[in-house]
Amino acid sequence: MFHIADSQDIKSGKITDMYFIRTGQVLRAKGIDKRAVAEVTLKGTPAEWSWGVLAGVEELAWLLRDLPIDVYAYAEGTLFDPGQPVVVLEGMYLDYCVYETALLGLLCQASGIATKASRCKKAAGQRQVLSFGARRMHPALAPMIERNAYIGGCDGVAVVKSGEMIGEPARGTMPHALILLIGDTTEAALAFHEAIEPAVKRVVLIDTLGDEKVEALKVAQAMGENLYGIRLDTPASRRGDLLQILKEVRWELDYRGFNHVKLFVSGGLDEYQIAGLNEGADAYGVGTSISNAPVVNFSFDIVEIDDLPIAKKGKDSGRKQVWRCRKCGQTKVLPAHHSGDRCYNCSGQCEALLKPLIKQGKLVADLPKPQEIRRYVLQQIVHRKLF
Repeated sequence: MFHIADSQDIKSGKITDMYFIRTGQVLRAKGIDKRAVAEVTLKGTPAEWSWGVLAGVEELAWLLRDLPIDVYAYAEGTLFDPGQPVVVLEGMYLDYCVYETALLGLLCQASGIATKASRCKKAAGQRQVLSFGARRMHPALAPMIERNAYIGGCDGVAVVKSGEMIGEPARGTMPHALILLIGDTTEAALAFHEAIEPAVKRVVLIDTLGDEKVEALKVAQAMGENLYGIRLDTPASRRGDLLQILKEVRWELDYRGFNHVKLFVSGGLDEYQIAGLNEGADAYGVGTSISNAPVVNFSFDIVEIDDLPIAKKGKDSGRKQVWRCRKCGQTKVLPAHHSGDRCYNCSGQCEALLKPLIKQGKLVADLPKPQEIRRYVLQQIVHRKLF
């Protein structure tokens, strides 16, 4: 059997730290159960990240629905900054205390993946970015990883099940294995062209056996207009100056009239390398840096008990609302009983970001499709700095 928890394990509260079980035992033994408001707030991100993309809200809703509590949250895909509560729970503490571990896990990893994908997509500009990283993680996590990579901005995913989940066809053409088994890059390209349905664009891997520009020219001359692109996945031991390799390949193709052939790059890429390759590349496959993205370090803290503001040291007590200006994007955190509908920066109209998700166990918000979330993310990151 695989070493994973199933949905029932998570939903039943088994994925919890033992000290929450013991907290419940103590409180019940003392007859204590109080109404508490708790916030999920950004505790920390990698040093170079100044913003993040909230993901995991749909799974959070499935975790907490049917509990007699209220949940308020940012819409999935909303960009957040340090110090902002992105989810608020309100109810009797014993009704939700054992879910802290699971809900943080759902939000922290998903948001890290979505944020890294957004950073890669922003670095790439209008160039395509595909998610190639499922093989670096436990297979049970592949759909979660690639869904969040997609909503973060990736243009497509590689794994069949992930594609089914998000409602998009899985992307990918050929591995090095196909070329090695056939024995020649051009023959492998022609075999692919003969066997695979025409709707699949012909992108040929050209760095398996020979020099990249030589292999690229052979494939282009053999396939002509049928060749959509070539992919470079040059091993690190022979990579050298990858941008220069791309420029050489581009020159040779263009000189012979193959201007239509796109150059795809994969292999150990992140947003920094992408930014340095844009001059030569048309599209990217990004793997490990997205699937193994740093988690967003959210914390879960009580800020109010029985209508009285209270918090541990280092945290601001009392319930809050987050307001974002629709015009200039400025965001402010205010006490929940204060109105922030007017922007202090430009006097524009502000929107409250913490909106009802669950009311007494009932889902009260729509859960948008991945395509809608992705569009929302891409609209927001246009105005955010990357480096």
